Amino acid sequence: MVALKGINLIALQGETFGFLGPNGSGKTTLFKILSTLVAPHYGSAEIFGNDLRTRADEARKLIGVVFQHPSLDKKLTVEENMTHHGHLYGLRGNDLKQKIGEQLERFGLTARKEDYVETLSGGMRRRVELAKALLPSPKLLILDEPSTGLDPAARRDLWDTITSLKKNTGLSVLVTTHLGDEGDRCDTVAIMNEGLVVAAGSPTKLKSEIGGDVITIQTGSPEEFATKIREKFRVNPVVVDGMVRIELAEGHEFIPKVVEAFPGRVRSVTLGKPALEDVFLRHTGKTLETAVNASAN
Repeated sequence: MVALKGINLIALQGETFGFLGPNGSGKTTLFKILSTLVAPHYGSAEIFGNDLRTRADEARKLIGVVFQHPSLDKKLTVEENMTHHGHLYGLRGNDLKQKIGEQLERFGLTARKEDYVETLSGGMRRRVELAKALLPSPKLLILDEPSTGLDPAARRDLWDTITSLKKNTGLSVLVTTHLGDEGDRCDTVAIMNEGLVVAAGSPTKLKSEIGGDVITIQTGSPEEFATKIREKFRVNPVVVDGMVRIELAEGHEFIPKVVEAFPGRVRSVTLGKPALEDVFLRHTGKTLETAVNASAN
């Protein structure tokens, strides 16, 4: 089985590059390759000029990794987790203590350094994960679904921290996610589905390809209703998850026309600007939410 097919991408130094897609889209395999956990069977991948098939050790020195599932020892303190991670990178003595102190201060963890990890909230644990990953001063930070398990406030805090890090240090960031709003946080996003990159570019550019507004209509017989709208207004509605969906400029002017033309048929209607979820739908024929839910079953 081929997990990744024909991917050819370049992430620029100093940018946040996101891979957006559901589980099974190839994100995890790509993460494993870029974090040097596995070597690519075919093709090549490089990090700052280091081929990951032949110079993985050199590349590993330049990256920090935050895994989807926590890699902290809950029975150790914050400082002890940091210390043991530093030892893996050959850090010792005063140099290690200084680096730990800098990262603890950066992430607001100094007062919690003697707390056991098991006593921390999910958001605080993610801060420790980030501090640990940055301990060896990497040039590239790779994060796999970093907000998994976090509440909305903790997610915002996490992304504010990542954005601040990139701005203040010039750090390059690669992130995998299944959430469209996290894709919006990236400078460049590659939308993945079934091992393929189906679209790539800045979030603004990708959404501009949709054009106009996105209208979603709930009705009793969506397929029939879509046909009637197509015939009367010469537009191209599609039925997605039992809803009639139309991409159209000046959508606010179109909605009253539909309601008037088909009295009693419209149960509810929403109008919104294009989102990355709409880009995923256009290229795959399914919503990102549906794909994520299907992959979880």
